[in-house]
Amino acid sequence: MAIRKDTIAHRLEAVRRAMRARGIGRLVLTSEANVSYLTGFAGSDSWALITGRKSYLLTDSRYTEQAGKECPVCSIVERTGSLAELVGKLASGAAARPAVEDGVSVAAFAAIRRCVGARPRAVGGLVEQIRRTKDRSEIGMIRASAALAADALAQTLAKVRTGMTEGELAGLLDLEMRRRGATTSFETIVAFGANGSRPHHRPGRRKLRANDTILIDFGARLNGYCSDMTRCFAVGKASREWARAFDVVERAQAAAMAAIADGVRVEQVDAAARRVIADSGLPVYGHGTGHGIGLEIHETPFIKPGTDEVLRAGDVVTVEPGVYVPGRMGIRIEDDVLVTADGCRLLTGGCGHRPNRIG
Repeated sequence: MAIRKDTIAHRLEAVRRAMRARGIGRLVLTSEANVSYLTGFAGSDSWALITGRKSYLLTDSRYTEQAGKECPVCSIVERTGSLAELVGKLASGAAARPAVEDGVSVAAFAAIRRCVGARPRAVGGLVEQIRRTKDRSEIGMIRASAALAADALAQTLAKVRTGMTEGELAGLLDLEMRRRGATTSFETIVAFGANGSRPHHRPGRRKLRANDTILIDFGARLNGYCSDMTRCFAVGKASREWARAFDVVERAQAAAMAAIADGVRVEQVDAAARRVIADSGLPVYGHGTGHGIGLEIHETPFIKPGTDEVLRAGDVVTVEPGVYVPGRMGIRIEDDVLVTADGCRLLTGGCGHRPNRIG
């Protein structure tokens, strides 16, 4: 879906204000998310160059037709040599020494330096801090992505049966999302039974048994924007231990959501969830309580301890506390929420936590 011309222009002006504040005349962007945000281009292997008055998409012949349809504002420059050589032609001269986002590879940084004839200035977070505040259209796309993923999960759960493998269930869910016109936000996690204690378990050949449990961490990418959810289910009769832990995690997530609002420190949100789990006597999770999402599955802000980061209205973040008991079970409940002036709004409302039993 093409991005409106006025939306791109508004984003470019915000970036140029940030560039002027840092004394940057030319900025080279190499990350796909930042290039897409400021040009509208949905392809890969391309860079963007932003100046005080112009913006350029630097690409090659594989993408020029696509870029012509997707990029309403920038000039499209087709390369014949390397991207670094093209930067050198457009940003030559000491006065035009460019800044480069600090996520660039060492090899690309060295190539830019060689082609420009001067050491570029590395800058971090300039575009990302602007990207973190989502506009109405972005919120709508994330909500649509979540609704699609929820519908795909509902269809997939109807096919769950004992004897199927984790990999088979993950593949079925991925297929349902693709059938609806999306791709996956990340590699789908499906963990049966004790495998759920590994937060980033990779689906394998473990088979589903009677009275087993399932953890599914999944998300769709639609029109470039990601959703991210985790749901847990008992197949047949749940153990008392699992049912109690599920209830605790659900309450921990509710406590974290209740703490979210514009201006709240992320540490407070993180602590609210951990407190509920600690008070229950269950082991407190080691990962963060959440993270921003948008064009990337992990964006700023990150909801974790040990940071002075503050939430802003317009942030879209996950809230994902968990309980993990190695060798026995793992439970995580994850939703996507929009931070508002006085609280938060659930964006994954089409995928409720309960009923949490299958069969």
